[in-house]
Parts: sequence; structure tokens; C-alpha cells
Amino acid sequence: MADTIGTIECKIENCLTDRDGSLVMLLRANSREKRSVEQILDAMRSGQTEPNKRLTAQFAWHREKRSLNANAYFHVLVGKIAKAIDSGEEEVKKHLVVDYGMQVAIIALPCEVTPQSAGIAYARWLNDFTSPKGIKCAQYAVYKPTHTLDTAEMARLIDGTVSEAQQLGIETKTPAELEQIKQLWVNQKE
Repeated sequence: MADTIGTIECKIENCLTDRDGSLVMLLRANSREKRSVEQILDAMRSGQTEPNKRLTAQFAWHREKRSLNANAYFHVLVGKIAKAIDSGEEEVKKHLVVDYGMQVAIIALPCEVTPQSAGIAYARWLNDFTSPKGIKCAQYAVYKPTHTLDTAEMARLIDGTVSEAQQLGIETKTPAELEQIKQLWVNQKE
């Protein structure tokens, strides 16, 4: 896997075919990205001193990070659920993130190492196994922390949280109110 030398938000300005059939793409970055673009160009220029070094470009649709009000509503519901089931808020939050959050990896740890001791906040145990070297291990699914979720991922987490709250008889916003709030999350920049 290639090392990432930078990330910028940009738009495709133009796409042409060169005389030799090569594709030439012109990207336009907003002026607020100027420093990032300069740093990327500097890294690219320094890499050009190595013979045969090439770049790999990766493109993804931009999504805004989850908004602070989305996070606040999630935590309000976490508190209400915790109170309703007489549990700790952190325990409820972990349960919800693991059930409705975004899984990012599956890892194996020696059985004496817990995900929490390895600095992993949100993980679900999958199974135990013995490695080819005879080490007893546990396999876990790992989930993104809520502060790293984008708007679509946060909306999924809140939908699941609302569903669980409603099953416990906890009053939540109406579907119309939730839809209106989600539109604000999608259109709002932090």
C-alpha cells in the first residue's frame, strides 16, 4: 500500500486525452486548500528524484464530518437509554456504536490483550482461535469512534439509537423532525 502524501478537497475542472492517448486531468482546489496543495507538490517533487517512482491517485466522494448537534442528540439519547435500563452511559454508547456504527477492521489479539488495553474503544469479540505458532488469540471487529464519523455514518448510528430508545418507550423526535435535522447535518459544515 502506498504512503499517503496528502489529501485535498477538489473538483474535476477538465479531462482531456493527450496525443499519445494518455488521460490528462485538471483538478481545481479551493484557495483554502492552497497550503495542502503546496505541501503535496513539494512531496511529489522530492519523490521525483528517485528513478521510476510513480504516484497512485485515489479519489473518493467528499462527505462532511458529523455535526456537533448530531453528536449532541446522540449523547442525549445515550443518557436516556442508560437511565431507562439502569446502566452506565459509556457502556450504552459502546453497545450502540458496535451495533450501528461503522466497522473498519477485523483484528486478532493475543487473548491476554484486550482491545481497551490496546487503545481500541469500540470492538466486538468474534471468536477465539489458536494461531499457527500456538498462540491463543481472539478476533475482534473494530469500529470507528463517533468523532470520526461522517454525516451518513452518524445518521445510521442515530437511526439505530432512536429505534432502541423507542423500543424502551423513550420519547424521541418524530420521523419528520429527524429527517429535517439530518438535512441540516448533511448541509452544515463544522
